[in-house]
Amino acid sequence: MGRSYLFECSKCGYRARVSGGMDRGRHVVVQTIVCADCKELYDAVIAFKPSAHWEFHPKTAPKFAVLLNRLPPRGVRQWIKWKPVCPVSSRHRIRLWKQPDKCPKCGTFLEPGAIPFRRWD
Repeated sequence: MGRSYLFECSKCGYRARVSGGMDRGRHVVVQTIVCADCKELYDAVIAFKPSAHWEFHPKTAPKFAVLLNRLPPRGVRQWIKWKPVCPVSSRHRIRLWKQPDKCPKCGTFLEPGAIPFRRWD
């Protein structure tokens, strides 16, 4: 079961609800990224095990929020994998982000809250 945590910057007040690195559920694998263009943290979907009735273009990863709002897959297929990209634009410059790492707004190190914000998949 994957977990998302609340990361809050003590200096500038920036907040993000992300896994804080690579995390895996039963049907979804995410990697936390920082986008240099958006100056935001995101959980990018890097692998997904779709059900037989799931329809989407296999060259682009679905957004994490879309997968969280779906019923658990039935009759699952094989894993589909993607490179991590910014969910706003695949042309944005990203890098992998793993806690403890810096705030995308001010550069202060971010730490997760003690209790997971959300458990998923």
